[in-house]
Amino acid sequence: MAIENCTVLTDFILLGLSGRRDVQQGLFVLFLLVYGITVIANLGMILLISMDPRFHTLMYYFLSNLSFSDVCYSSSVSPKMLADFLSQQKKIAYNLYVVQMFFFATFAVVECVILSVMAFDHYVAICNPLLYTTIMSGRGCTQLVAIVYIQSLVYSAFFTYCTIQLSLCNSNIINHFFCDFPPLLALSTSDTSINVIVVCTYSSCALGFSILTILLSYSYMGNTILRMKSAKGRHKASSTCASHLTAVAMFYGTLLFIYFQPSLSHSMDTDKMASVFYTIVFPMLNPLIYSLRNKDVKDALKKAVGTKLCSDGIHVFTQLFI
Repeated sequence: MAIENCTVLTDFILLGLSGRRDVQQGLFVLFLLVYGITVIANLGMILLISMDPRFHTLMYYFLSNLSFSDVCYSSSVSPKMLADFLSQQKKIAYNLYVVQMFFFATFAVVECVILSVMAFDHYVAICNPLLYTTIMSGRGCTQLVAIVYIQSLVYSAFFTYCTIQLSLCNSNIINHFFCDFPPLLALSTSDTSINVIVVCTYSSCALGFSILTILLSYSYMGNTILRMKSAKGRHKASSTCASHLTAVAMFYGTLLFIYFQPSLSHSMDTDKMASVFYTIVFPMLNPLIYSLRNKDVKDALKKAVGTKLCSDGIHVFTQLFI
């Protein structure tokens, strides 16, 4: 972490996903649409959960926090990326780079831990239903979510501290579309071994604990579901887990591919393509996954949309004819 004598860089240039102007314009339209769907779908999910009494349960409380995290997570990356598609000079000040990295890391960790908390919630509901209200009390879960956010902020502060210790002197060109640690590490002119060891160790512990919680929860749930005598009970339990398991597989699979692949097979261009999925696409898919596979959510959504359409129709009718 030694600091060398050099000219300190004050800004960076993000190369983005493509250098071709026509491609950038097409990507702007595509990702603007994706970001719009992400914000509308996730905020819609939060609103639906808050308005419908059927969803005032811990499972949907965690889901609403996941949707909130998705909005913040996507918003930490998408606005700057969209602006760069329309800009000739894709510059970002060093301080803003650090700020974006801090918020991105914060909500990435929130996403990881909330997914593991949801797995544990499913485990208790399926394997210990009689003890569910005791183990997963409302006050305890509120405190748990608060701890998740505090832990994420602490991790991000530590992560950011390790980043600003890097000595950056030569190039200010970053082959990525958002502010992440690996591409910045590649620019460092100082010995980065300690930074890498510290960050990887801390990240592996946080990610490893979440993955272990999920694996143990699903191993017990799978065993319990197989022993259920009621076909209806098995179907209900399986459908409850299917949406969450799909989200877990997509999110953790992409993270492991990017950050834990062997260095010899490491390609920044490949990383950028994979990063698009877990930073831009995944937050959009999350509410769709949970709503399309959940009958209660679909019914509530149809009811809400139907009520809104009827209300608008009555309003238009009264304005025109009364």
